[in-house]
Amino acid sequence: MLVRAVILAAALLALGPPATALAQDAVAGPPREAPFAETLPPPGFTVSANQAIEIADRTRAARDLRRRERRVVAKAWVYADRRWQVDYYVDGDLLVEVDVTAHGRVLATFTGPQAEWELARGHAGGVVDSPWVWAGLALLFLAPFFDPRRPRRLLHLDLLVLLAFGLSQLFFTRGDVYTSVPLVYPVLAYLLVRMLVVGMRGREGAGPLVPYVPTAVLAVALVLLVGGRVALNVANDRLVDVGYASVLGAQRIHQGEELYVRSDGHGDTYGPVMYLAYVPFERTLPFNSNLPAAHGAAIAFDLMTLVGVLLLGMRLRAGPEGRRLGLALAWAWAAYPYSMLALGVNTNDALVPALLVFSLLAVGGARTRGTLRSGVRGALLGLAVAAKFAPLALAPLLAAGQGERRPRALVVFAAALAAVIAVTVWPFLPPGGVSEFYDRTIGFQLGRDSPFSLWGLHSNWEWLQGVVKVAAAALAAAVYLIPRRRSLRQVVALAAAVVIAVQLSVPHWFYFYIVWFAPLVLAALFAGHETAKGRHPAEQTPAPTAERTPVAA
Repeated sequence: MLVRAVILAAALLALGPPATALAQDAVAGPPREAPFAETLPPPGFTVSANQAIEIADRTRAARDLRRRERRVVAKAWVYADRRWQVDYYVDGDLLVEVDVTAHGRVLATFTGPQAEWELARGHAGGVVDSPWVWAGLALLFLAPFFDPRRPRRLLHLDLLVLLAFGLSQLFFTRGDVYTSVPLVYPVLAYLLVRMLVVGMRGREGAGPLVPYVPTAVLAVALVLLVGGRVALNVANDRLVDVGYASVLGAQRIHQGEELYVRSDGHGDTYGPVMYLAYVPFERTLPFNSNLPAAHGAAIAFDLMTLVGVLLLGMRLRAGPEGRRLGLALAWAWAAYPYSMLALGVNTNDALVPALLVFSLLAVGGARTRGTLRSGVRGALLGLAVAAKFAPLALAPLLAAGQGERRPRALVVFAAALAAVIAVTVWPFLPPGGVSEFYDRTIGFQLGRDSPFSLWGLHSNWEWLQGVVKVAAAALAAAVYLIPRRRSLRQVVALAAAVVIAVQLSVPHWFYFYIVWFAPLVLAALFAGHETAKGRHPAEQTPAPTAERTPVAA
């Protein structure tokens, strides 16, 4: 009853406040546009485009660029109908940006990654990027699981490492990507090794997971925490281009327009399922500068993940211990600062872990039931793949499940996976077919130049990126067979390891991607601990079946 009450409360909170309560003054997406005339000031401006360029030319960054390069092209844009954005290009690459007020005063100058990427200027989260919010959530994240009687237990270190992305973010908020980016990779590497250890060895851990907080108190606190998260989402006026593009894609779908179009904004880089998931919100919430649809979708995806980890805890452990484990996982997800960051700026990233967690809920089962579960997890993984593509790396792991590998179950899994991808992708293929679809989505993502990865910052490390890609692919394939038999907890840990390995190899990485693996890491870590004093969980590794698969003559 207690868990049902939490789920019901979360569902009610997902409805959120009326759309009119959302802030109306945020600017969604890139709001710049070309001026109607180069020599006449726009309405409300006293400076024309040409005059804005002349003013920008006086800055040191613009003078230095023109002194170094002969092929500089300057372009003035009207930004949000209130100021000028003067961009300086060399061979199509944006190297300098100078912001000028409507009346001719220089506001800011950006060079290098900060000119090309607004995110590189730091403080991407608005209210949720505040150090006070981050620190408060970090304390809530640690508090229920800290055991002063066992200060050196490994779980403490694991949770601190999950928070260690904050050191990188500290430099990111200052606009120092050359320091922030390298600090991400040791954290990812630790989590990868940790998940591989859990995935291969299984049972470990000592002491109760939540040593002192009663279940009822944890449940009530969870409801309050979820309510606070929704309130922060509503109060925060930040909307990154990810949410903006998702809503506009949904709008194109319901208006019958082509989804994949060639444009400079590259807002069509996701799979159709991502845009389809936004359609209900785009249709029911009013369209304005703050895009309430993006808020509604982000809240819904976040709560889907929360309910998913709650149910996953109950699958990992039976009875009251499972309910307590599920509540602990839900608390950790809700208190984790990076799930709040993704929610607070209305990204679409929480849809991926939601689908992955529900795919893992379909792992296991008896022979007949296991075949049905194979089809369910194949279909759910297909939805995740048709949303953001990268989850395809989990196909070998989820095909094998806990090690059954029965031919019929494998065929059902593969058929469900392929059918869902085909049914969701085929209707939205552009005129150029599969080739153009690939170029607009996966091809663009793999070929983009980003300052938020080691490979983007150091182009001469391409050889090392190739090694990491090969290693990630080898891991994704190897977990189909190794270990031969595994518990559900081991499957969850290996899934987290594969996702992290893929993220280590991609050319573009950002803090929003942490939520892809965070609930899987938490589930794998927490399931190895007692949920009641003195009671250690069984791993529940499936026993080998006595039945044999016929061998063809």
